[in-house]
Amino acid sequence: MSDRAADASAADSRVVMDGEQISRACARMAHQLLEGNRGAGGLVLLGIPTRGVPLAERLAEAIAGVEGVRVPVGALDITLYRDDLRRNPTRAPAQTRLPVDLDDTTVVLVDDVLYSGRTVRAALDALGDLGRPRAVRLAVLVDRGHRQLPIRADHVGKNLPTAASERVQVRLAELDGVSEVTITRDSGAEGESA
Repeated sequence: MSDRAADASAADSRVVMDGEQISRACARMAHQLLEGNRGAGGLVLLGIPTRGVPLAERLAEAIAGVEGVRVPVGALDITLYRDDLRRNPTRAPAQTRLPVDLDDTTVVLVDDVLYSGRTVRAALDALGDLGRPRAVRLAVLVDRGHRQLPIRADHVGKNLPTAASERVQVRLAELDGVSEVTITRDSGAEGESA
């Protein structure tokens, strides 16, 4: 990338949440989860790879700080349940990791960005093959709108109205070395399909 292209890209990108704001959003969502569930009993957090998994861990840490109890945390691979496999068949599957039997629990699906709702639909399909939870909730760090399916998050770190031509990128220290959420104007794409 040329210096001019890098400068233009940096100019079109803006930070909308820094690490401290992400931490506060996770703490707030953890409190909401506890209130809605009337405590930590029966909660299971399942992160949707990639960034949903460290977010689920962060929520579990925040819950432990309030309740003194560590809720089970796992990962839910949705790769084979996505509706765009025909267009993008080369995805390498992640690995589903279930910390407990999901029957009669309250499963909280955790993801970084809620956009079209298709990722959540795939997660619900995958979850249906793994057990029968008492309830399923959705916690997302960013809800950017533009839903294509009738799906709504129960717990949102930040509602972030965006244009379809913008790209929302979540970076977390656990994976990226820095924690921030940025919006970038994406001149040629329609945005992610999360």
